[in-house]
Amino acid sequence: MPKRIPQPPSKHKRFKALSDPQEIASLLSAIDGYKGAFVVKCAMKLGTLLMVRPNELRHAEWAEIDFVEENWIIPAHKMKARGPHIVPLSHQAIAILRELRAITGHSRYLFASPKSADRCIGAGAINFALNRMGMEITAYGLRHMAAGILYEVLSFSAEVIRCQLGYATGRQMKYLGGWPKYFDERREMMQKLGDYLDVVKETANRPMEI
Repeated sequence: MPKRIPQPPSKHKRFKALSDPQEIASLLSAIDGYKGAFVVKCAMKLGTLLMVRPNELRHAEWAEIDFVEENWIIPAHKMKARGPHIVPLSHQAIAILRELRAITGHSRYLFASPKSADRCIGAGAINFALNRMGMEITAYGLRHMAAGILYEVLSFSAEVIRCQLGYATGRQMKYLGGWPKYFDERREMMQKLGDYLDVVKETANRPMEI
């Protein structure tokens, strides 16, 4: 039996999360080839890498991104747990953000709405794009997919993963000596996730030897 991440009780609908490497590779390739809005394409890419909730992702602001320390610091009022949350940024995430900044860097939001630079993309933008490509996964499913990869494939501990997911427990969200709990482990984990997704996509795209 494959391992499963312990989940907190939830009244919300369960979202499909991809686990098969071929399915994941198909998703990543579809996102790379997306012909719609560039900001939505970047949102989908970062959705596979950052493990944040969809609303946290689409409301991300440039002022929250630290390119020097390579962190995204989400303020407490945006988090479900009502505490600040640090998302270590992998090399893959930084590359996407630098490309995106050339397009929306003048705006408050990373994923600025095409209708107004003072607004972010709508709540359904990512789901619409995924559906348009024929993908049976939601924006929330991207978060679950990443968590499943880290637990079942890369063998990171459930507690470290839950901490990065931002689940609302005082013990897991606790800050120690000015740094969030498991910060070093979480940075390594986020980089391993980015590297794994690269390998999955490259392997799927590699021509078969005859």
